[in-house]
Amino acid sequence: MTLLSSLFSRKDDRAPLRPLYAAVVDRARAPHWYLDGAVADSIDGRFDMVAAILALVLLRLDALEMKVEETRLTELFIDDMEGQVRQIGFGDLIVGKQVGRMVGALGGRLDAYRAGLAGDAPLGEALVRNLYRGQAPADAALAHVEARLRAFAAGLDALAGDALLAGRLPE
Repeated sequence: MTLLSSLFSRKDDRAPLRPLYAAVVDRARAPHWYLDGAVADSIDGRFDMVAAILALVLLRLDALEMKVEETRLTELFIDDMEGQVRQIGFGDLIVGKQVGRMVGALGGRLDAYRAGLAGDAPLGEALVRNLYRGQAPADAALAHVEARLRAFAAGLDALAGDALLAGRLPE
C-alpha cells in the first residue's frame, strides 16, 4: 500500500456485519410476510418488514451486550436507507430528513417490539401500529406475523453471538 492510498483509504469496521445485515434483509423479503401476513408489498411495507426483523436482531445484540456491533449494524441500515431514498429520487435536501424519520421509526419499533415480546404490551397492537400503519389486517394475517416474529425472536435468543454475527438467522 502506498503512502497516498493509505492516507485516503478507510478501513470498513462494518464489513464483518454485512452478512448479518444481508440476512436481515433476506428474512424481511420472505414471501410469507406479504402473502400470509398481508404486509403491504410496497416500499413502505418492505421498509416496515426490514425494520421489524432488524429491531429483533438489535434486541438480541443488546441482550448479548454487543453494543459496538449493534451500532455498526444500525449504521449499515442507515447507509442502505440513504441509498434507497436516493434511488427513489429524493434530493440531497430531503434525504437527511427522510433517513432521520426512518431511524426514528426504527427506534420506536425497538421499544414497541421489546414491550410486546416481554408481555408488557400487546405485540399485535404494536404490529398494527407499526407494520400495518394503523390499518389492521385480517385476524389470520396478524396472527401469522405475530407467531412468526415470536418464533424468530425465540430462535434469535437461542443463537450465540458468533452465529448471529455470521448471519445465521433462524427462519
